[in-house]
Amino acid sequence: MSDNKKVVIIGSGLGGLACGTILAKNGYHVVVLEQGAQIGGCLQCFSRRGARFETGMHFVGSAAKGQTLDSLLNYLEVRKDITLSPLNPLAYDIVSLAGQNFCFANGREAYLEQMSQYFPKEKDNLNKYFTLVENVAGASSLHSLKTADSDEVLNMKYQMVSINEVIDEIFNDELLKNVVVGNLPLYAAEKDKTPFATHAFITDFYNQSAFRIVGGSDVVAVSLKNTIEKYGGMVLTNQKVEKIVCDENKASGVVSHQDTFFEADYVISDAHPEKTLEMIDSKLIRQSFRNRIQAIPQTVGGFSVYLHFNENAVPYMNSNFYSYNGTSPWNCEYYTSEEWPKGWLYMHFCNSDNPKYAVSGVILSYMQYSDLKPWFGTKSGHRGSDYEKFKTEKAEKLLSTVERQFPGLRQSLKHYYTSTPLTYYDYTSTKDGSMYGIAKDVSLGAACRVPHRTRIPNVFQTGQNINSHGILGVIVGSIVTCSEFLTAATIYQQIREANQ
Repeated sequence: MSDNKKVVIIGSGLGGLACGTILAKNGYHVVVLEQGAQIGGCLQCFSRRGARFETGMHFVGSAAKGQTLDSLLNYLEVRKDITLSPLNPLAYDIVSLAGQNFCFANGREAYLEQMSQYFPKEKDNLNKYFTLVENVAGASSLHSLKTADSDEVLNMKYQMVSINEVIDEIFNDELLKNVVVGNLPLYAAEKDKTPFATHAFITDFYNQSAFRIVGGSDVVAVSLKNTIEKYGGMVLTNQKVEKIVCDENKASGVVSHQDTFFEADYVISDAHPEKTLEMIDSKLIRQSFRNRIQAIPQTVGGFSVYLHFNENAVPYMNSNFYSYNGTSPWNCEYYTSEEWPKGWLYMHFCNSDNPKYAVSGVILSYMQYSDLKPWFGTKSGHRGSDYEKFKTEKAEKLLSTVERQFPGLRQSLKHYYTSTPLTYYDYTSTKDGSMYGIAKDVSLGAACRVPHRTRIPNVFQTGQNINSHGILGVIVGSIVTCSEFLTAATIYQQIREANQ
């Protein structure tokens, strides 16, 4: 099958680890090389003064028994290693707009009943909207885990039309148009740019069910690492890859910053595509392709305030709370210093199964990479007092904004910590410290899509920039990449067998 072929994977984010697991299970000799001291990419968590904090994978969807993510986690041998704590099925998301809170309920019927109570005149249009969401999400054979009965024409159509264009056609009520997209920070959607298909995938994913991973999402990374090692592979840290070594026809391996050569029959990069190209010096990669990748826009970055609460001071909130200063969630990524923050997302960390009180939480708001220009080229922990002052001022302003809806928040805090897009760049190497990597733009069409194959026949790509971001999007992208080794039919069959 694999004839013990050697596969070197650059980066230990979810995409790299998922590819490593799939291939190791199928007899390939896998070596995953991670540049940092900690594996996981956006799955990383950290601890400060006894409190745990999530950095990227704050909650997951479609993970109830038999649902899409549950099936994939079983296949990757992760499900047995994690505990999931459900979010409130009647309010997994709460969107605060125009002085009113709107709850999102799990399941089609509950969602429609809830939204129809807020907007009774739009009941028929809400049905029409939700049917379209289900049809578009189901049109992708990969997202629905079906090898047949997919509608690629429908899928492609809604990859080429923006969210707001479709929403404007369906609904009449202006407030409802904004409410249904109120969780757009989950994918950093931009008006007139982000495809409706992206919105449909995310909406369907979380509407089916929503959970937090007890103890943090880094348990997923550890589980995948252990599975790779169980099947004879290796996951090595502090091994920054500097070069993918190529001859005229193919790659022969990679060289780390320690000048260690890792021989490979195949190379898979989980790095940002621009970083991947920087490692390759080969005429097989055309300059026009390099230029296109460099020109693709990135999603906006984020500013985080990590909250460490006093003991038994803050009841655990099993909902995600999105709030906006105005009547619209759109264009919060464009702001003046006076306007910031125009919107924010507030969540709690789930440190135990169904906790009564929260130990820690996070507030997230958009932040442009350009805001950090004075500190470009610096490293975390060595950016100086001006940078610390900048972060403190932003944190205090964000806390004051959140406290208007959560009075007494400051009094409940033991400590807080902050991060910026520069921090995110340091730990994930994502270009411009963007939240979700490459941005999809309907006006650019295929120009903003990154292929999993490269012009070098044995070099492939994976991760959030291939297919889509998030735990489902990245795992699906990993299946696409591994299909080059095993075929999609083989992987689908293995998924079915793992869930019998």
